[in-house]
Amino acid sequence: MYERINARLSQPLAEFVERMVGKAGLYETPSEYVRDLIRRDMERRDGQLLQDAILAGYQDVAAGRMLISGGDFAADMAMLELKEKNGWQ
Repeated sequence: MYERINARLSQPLAEFVERMVGKAGLYETPSEYVRDLIRRDMERRDGQLLQDAILAGYQDVAAGRMLISGGDFAADMAMLELKEKNGWQ
């Protein structure tokens, strides 16, 4: 399924898009340029989410909020809940 998006651009933005498109530009059409911008933003945001998750994991380890898994998911989740309830004491 495709969606159509219409956007009004200020003169400086429209001129920049014109420079990016066509024979002298990097893209054949404005649509191709916009799609590439959206894809790059998605990749950047996904990468930021991953970095944030990794950082949160490091912060948990540094603060002593870790659990060695016994291999039983239900038991691990119960222990995790208990540790959370007791402030990781």
